[in-house]
Amino acid sequence: MRELLRYLKNYRKEAVLAPLFKMLEASFELIVPLVTARIIDVGIHRGDVSYIWKMCVVMVALGLIGLICSLTAQYFCAIAAMGFSTELRRDLFAHINSLSYRELDQVGTSTLITRMTSDINQTQTGVNLVLRLFLRSPFLVAGAVIMAFVINAKIGIIFLIAVPLISLVIYLIMKATVPIYKNVQKTLDRVSLITRENHVGARVVRAFGRQKEENEGFDAANHQFTQIQIAAGKISALLNPATYVIMNFAIVAILWFGGWQVNAGTLTQGEVTALVNYMTQILVALLALANLIVAVTKAIASGARLTEIFHMESALSDEGNESQTAPDGAPKVEFRDVSFRYVGGGEPALEEVSFVVRPGETIGVIGGTGCGKTTLVNLIPRFYEITSGSLLVDGQSVDAYPMEQLRQKVGMVPQKAVLFKGTLRDNMCWGKKDAADEEIWEALEIAQAKEFVTEKPEQLEMEIQQGGRNLSGGQRQRLTIARALVRKPEILILDDSASALDFATDAALRRALREKTAAMTVFIVSQRASSIKQADKILVLDDGHLVGQGTHEELLRSCEVYKEICLSQLSKEEVASA
Repeated sequence: MRELLRYLKNYRKEAVLAPLFKMLEASFELIVPLVTARIIDVGIHRGDVSYIWKMCVVMVALGLIGLICSLTAQYFCAIAAMGFSTELRRDLFAHINSLSYRELDQVGTSTLITRMTSDINQTQTGVNLVLRLFLRSPFLVAGAVIMAFVINAKIGIIFLIAVPLISLVIYLIMKATVPIYKNVQKTLDRVSLITRENHVGARVVRAFGRQKEENEGFDAANHQFTQIQIAAGKISALLNPATYVIMNFAIVAILWFGGWQVNAGTLTQGEVTALVNYMTQILVALLALANLIVAVTKAIASGARLTEIFHMESALSDEGNESQTAPDGAPKVEFRDVSFRYVGGGEPALEEVSFVVRPGETIGVIGGTGCGKTTLVNLIPRFYEITSGSLLVDGQSVDAYPMEQLRQKVGMVPQKAVLFKGTLRDNMCWGKKDAADEEIWEALEIAQAKEFVTEKPEQLEMEIQQGGRNLSGGQRQRLTIARALVRKPEILILDDSASALDFATDAALRRALREKTAAMTVFIVSQRASSIKQADKILVLDDGHLVGQGTHEELLRSCEVYKEICLSQLSKEEVASA
């Protein structure tokens, strides 16, 4: 949590003024019991109504001044706490975006969402309460004890006994509850994970009729979360009764010994009332301090979770990299004995893969499920760092490029078609911010999306819902392909991005790509042999190994894995004719 306090540096003035105004408010609170004592000892004792009214005006004035100080303090607290959380949230979001796929896979989406929301809110609450109560509560307790000794030193001893006892009770209860509160956020991660999985996979859950089982799983996680909160609540519930018992005994002692001294003439009735008020102030201040400790404990636990993310450094770095130029005649993409292993993945996902791709070639990538097709194309824009070997784009190692330059060369269409809320034009401009309508329509035409877009009354102003929910799977895929084409990348990667298209649309898409993007190097990852059979070169992967490369005809003769795939998908006549 200490590392996160740097986000208060722009709010130093507010962070200083807020507790000072709170202490000023506490000072006026400490004066009120003395005014009450004067009303009893002078005004009521003498029957002086005018004096009583005068002191009442003084008391109201003290209350109003205290209220103004409190509101001013709250204002500064709010500015500091909100500014703190805003800057923290901004930097955390930026840092998460700087992490590579490796770190994102390692941490998980659900816990990142929890940390971006709940954990930051906890730290914001902690900062707010610290500024409001960290100085005020101890100041009020110390001030009340001192005022008690000023009034009567013998009665002040009761305060010296009661305050440590109340503090001990608070300490013991806090000691029991703090470890429980630390587990709350971890359990909340689990609840968030289940919620997100069910939201994203709602169609799958319903298709398999698993609502009941999923509800039971959520109920179990939610019940665990609730039980942890209840366990902490049961212990915390002892706080008020235990402290009030001690306070009431202390008040009884004040009244008992104070009564003797009033009879002896060494203490007045008003002063006894003031002492009781000071004891009440002490209890209220200590309870506020207890709540502060709980909030700070939660904030520290949440701060540690946030710091953990900030300490996580991306495995990829382009610091110090300068813009690269391609030497004449260099291959567009070259893999030299490239191996890659996911963190905690056991066996390598790719092992000693080597191939060369010339500019303008169309490359098909095929193989069984889990053979490493997506992994291979994800290495080209450097989403992951290769484990060993060399990977070159335009004759230069990918780790020598500034990230922006490398990814400007690549147009990526992932397996899952992702569209963002906004207009169709907004989504197309992700590929190129200043894209003209002519460029967008050209990309839509190549991607076989122009026909259904022109049928919409709004056309390019058509509203896209979050995730493209108002479009079919095939429409989403065609729009994501168009989005990648708008920027006219040097390398276009289609990662099984036509799986929702019918064979005729898929064939038309490949024909348009071949005719209208002749200078573009295209990687087509597909499970369909028909989708890649016309490629200039086909890469055949099997269990992370490159077991064949060449044209469709060459591979039918030389690669058993490819032949098996073709025989399982194409007729014998189609295979024989090849």
